[in-house]
Amino acid sequence: MKLRLNGSLAASRIGLSGLLAATGISLALGVSTVSAAEIGPVLKPGHEYLIATNYPNNLHVVDLVSDTLYKTCQMPDAFGPGTAMMAPDRKTAYILNNHYGDLYGVDLDTCATVFHANLSTKPGERARSMFSFEISPDGKELYSVVNPTQILNDRYVVKQPRLEVFDTSAGLDAKPVRSFPVPRQLYLMRAGDDGSLYIAGPDIYKMDVKTGKYEVAVPGRNWQRPLYGAPDVLYFWPHQSALHDFFMLYTTVKFKDEKQDLDTAEYIYGYVSIDLKTGKSTVQDFAPLTELYFTGLRSPKDPNQMFGLLNRLAKYDIKEQKLIKAANLDHTYYCIAFNTSGSKLYLAGSFNDIAVYDPDTLEKVKNINLPGGDMALTTTQVFIR
Repeated sequence: MKLRLNGSLAASRIGLSGLLAATGISLALGVSTVSAAEIGPVLKPGHEYLIATNYPNNLHVVDLVSDTLYKTCQMPDAFGPGTAMMAPDRKTAYILNNHYGDLYGVDLDTCATVFHANLSTKPGERARSMFSFEISPDGKELYSVVNPTQILNDRYVVKQPRLEVFDTSAGLDAKPVRSFPVPRQLYLMRAGDDGSLYIAGPDIYKMDVKTGKYEVAVPGRNWQRPLYGAPDVLYFWPHQSALHDFFMLYTTVKFKDEKQDLDTAEYIYGYVSIDLKTGKSTVQDFAPLTELYFTGLRSPKDPNQMFGLLNRLAKYDIKEQKLIKAANLDHTYYCIAFNTSGSKLYLAGSFNDIAVYDPDTLEKVKNINLPGGDMALTTTQVFIR
């Protein structure tokens, strides 16, 4: 396209912003402007939705009344891991993306990127976040643990991890407003209602985001449970569930006696839960370890029921520590989510469909097919506008 301007006259009449609009160019992350039809409908107050991400770089909104795709937003830069969380305003979705290196805020009504932070903030440094970000309860700050590496001509130097705090109103070139050193091997985090930040690592830490001071909230690798081995955790999905807790699964071994004979030991599944309102923590075994689950959640209707997901969908009685029912799946799913009432289960990740199941019968209700490729390690979040 060629532009012919009559000196400063054309520029003075329409201005730079008008010129950019006329040519379909936007300064926001180099994204082309889109039509209202491409943006899709705005979200309805009081309506229940689910968000999910997938390749090549889509953010989907699913209507949970009809269990149909409501709209799709195109995100900037590159995909991966696509971990998403909803802001308290229920309007903005925050996504860790661009190969674990950037955080974005997307307005779900307009599909506009309204926040962007490149986590590599220091010269010669490359930083990545391992699923580690959270929004403050008031929505004013965004937290992320970054793992920086200094890129030199002849070697890489692994640097001290740090918690970085961003102002969510900082726009498309957000820089940390505070930064604190933190332990290594940190990943998931959730914010308590009192503003405390819980961060999972070798233990689960509780941090004061104003001072950077932290303490162990729930021992993990260093727990002191008689006759138990150290727990093993593989959990990358920060659920914003109706139970309002920080939730993770663990596996462990329980020995018969002090001899710690593995041949007679029990292998066990359990969960850690921190109530984000009260700060009360629970460490609870719920089943023998007979198969692997990537994610699990307790039912909002009956918190004594645990649902696990990977190659099968399984339902457990926590108090009895026994399997109630299991269902075979069309394929592997990674991430599980309930609707707010607990009447429906949504299975996502690994492919480009979301399977809807009845949690009472474990019968499949339908599949919601998403445009694009697989969802990989996406975290689905359910919310009411």
